[in-house]
This record gives sequence, C-alpha cells and structure tokens, in this order.
Amino acid sequence: MENLKRAVEFFEHFVEQSLPADPLWSNVLLAVYVIGGITILGFAADKLVSEAVVLSERSGMPKVVIGATVVSLGTTAPEVAVSVMAALSGNPEIAMSNAVGSIICDTGLVLGVACLICPLRLPRGIVNRQGWVQFGAGLLLVLASWPWSNPAAAFSGTISGNLPQVMGFVFLGLLAAYLYFSYRWAKESRDIVDLEEFESDANAPLILVLAKLFLSLIVVVFSSSLLIQAVSIAAERLGIPQAIIGGTVIAFGTSLPELVTAITAARRGHGDLAVGNVIGADVLNALLVAGAAAAVTPAGLNVPPVFFQMMFPFMLGILLLFRIGIFTSGDYLKRPFGFVLLTLYAAYLITSFMF
Repeated sequence: MENLKRAVEFFEHFVEQSLPADPLWSNVLLAVYVIGGITILGFAADKLVSEAVVLSERSGMPKVVIGATVVSLGTTAPEVAVSVMAALSGNPEIAMSNAVGSIICDTGLVLGVACLICPLRLPRGIVNRQGWVQFGAGLLLVLASWPWSNPAAAFSGTISGNLPQVMGFVFLGLLAAYLYFSYRWAKESRDIVDLEEFESDANAPLILVLAKLFLSLIVVVFSSSLLIQAVSIAAERLGIPQAIIGGTVIAFGTSLPELVTAITAARRGHGDLAVGNVIGADVLNALLVAGAAAAVTPAGLNVPPVFFQMMFPFMLGILLLFRIGIFTSGDYLKRPFGFVLLTLYAAYLITSFMF
C-alpha cells in the first residue's frame, strides 16, 4: 500500500512540474497525457487479459471457468487500478464515478456495439442467474451509498452520501462469494467457449508468460496514476466536476478492454462470451472497483449529489433495461436492442455534460 501511495505522489508531482507555463502548450500537453494514458491503459489491459488466460490454461482450469472469472477480472483491472489510485490520491469522486460510469458504459456502449455487429446468443444459465446478481450488485451500491440520515435530501442536491470503508470490505467479501459461485456454475455448464483465439502465447515458455503478465500489471497501475493526475488537473481547469469526467472520459478509457473483448467475441461468433463478460464486469465494477477503493480509504468514498440526481438513476435504468431485453429477446439479443442500449448511453453522455 505504501508503494502505491509513493507511485501516486510521484506522478502527481511529475504531471504538475512537467506542464509548461504557457497556457496553450500546457493544455496541449495535458490532453496528450489524458489520451496517452487511456491508450496505454487499454493496450496493457488487453495484454494482461491474454497472459492471464494463458496462465489459467496452464493451470488446467476449464476454459469456461476462465471465461467466467479470469477474463472478467482481467478486463476490469483498469477500473480497479484507476479507482484505487484515485482514492489514494484524495479524489474519491473519480473513484466512485469510474465504477458507476463503467457499468453504464459496459452495458450501454459495449453491449450495444456488440449487438450491432451480430445478434448475441443468450446463455440462459448465465443471464438468469448472474444477471440478477448484476442488477443486485448495482442496487446494493446505491443503497450502501445513500445518505440515510436524510434520505429525501439526496434528490434535492443539498447532501452527499458516503460509501463507508467497512462496506468496502463487505463488498470484497461478497466478491469472493460471487467468484466462488461463478466457478461452481461455470463447471456445471456444458457451454464451452474456445478461448485460444483470444491470446497468442499459448505455447510460450512459462517464464515469458509470467514476465509479460507482471509487466502488463505494472503498466496498468502506472498509466492509471498518470491518467488520474492529468484528468484531475484538466477537470479543475475546465470547471467540470471530477465525478462527470470520471463517469464519462475515464470510464470509457477503462472500459476499452471490455469493448475489444466484446467486438472480438461477436465477430468470431462467441456472442455469449460478450454477454457473460459484460455481466461479470458489471458485478466486479460494483463489488471490486468501488469496494477496493472504499476499503483503502478510512473516511470511505464521498458520493456527491450528482450521483443521486443523475448517475445512479442512469445506472439502474440501463441495468433494468438490460433485464427487460433479456426477458423479451428469446435466445438472442438482436440489433434493434443494441440501438436502444446505445441511445440510452448517448442520453447519459449528453445529460452528463449538460448537468
């Protein structure tokens, strides 16, 4: 933990001291930091997923178990790194908004784009069981953050909520239970997905796989720290609340691995993997990303009024829409439903920047 704090402090000073005095060039360099941070983060996370799959296969885990656990954990690594770094650097709004915004992005943008590529087969065993876990995790995040001392004031914009540190540890405990049951459910499933085409080092020496995995993890952590500092300064200069930046720009950047995985899966006829990965990523965003960020913060995560007025309603709305789509779509999520998801995501972006 101390090493993470030192990394945060290093990049905080690096970004601030490297910006030139001239406002124009300072803003240009800041934009380079943001775009570069997101690009490097997405690339490193993609390599992290590939090497994690290889390592899991070497351990003898069934591929369906890898898809239900390792792939979702790997694609959620950027969100975890960004939110924990934000919490450690004193930016709890970015930490929480990244978790909430990533759920909205995964379900609206990622799943919507995958649906447009081709109809996505619905693995009923996943969507009927873990789909309700997905919605329940999002609802639990809202309830745990609610200002229960004055519940009605949450909608008035006059009071903030808080996700306490103790709830962070509770969320991590629930995460452990979720992963355990996902493992059991996956072993019972007969719907095996061949994941070899999602990685390129299947026959590489073990030491090389471990080295790439470790290097990818380091790049994810450090690029996350760089991104946080750059975005914090940019939000302050533009006068945009950090919660809005975290729930839109950063959430999109950290959701790139899910987007790449979903597009790859849909193009290769593994639409069920795309659906399962999004469901798993949403659960992890609520329990792992928000939970880990709260757990490392003694005061918990501050939840500003914008969450109760706009972000939480959009999150629950898009999760509920997904449940309705599953109920009415039969065996496939089809292109018209993809347009609906993308429309709601576009409405979220417009509302965020108009708020």
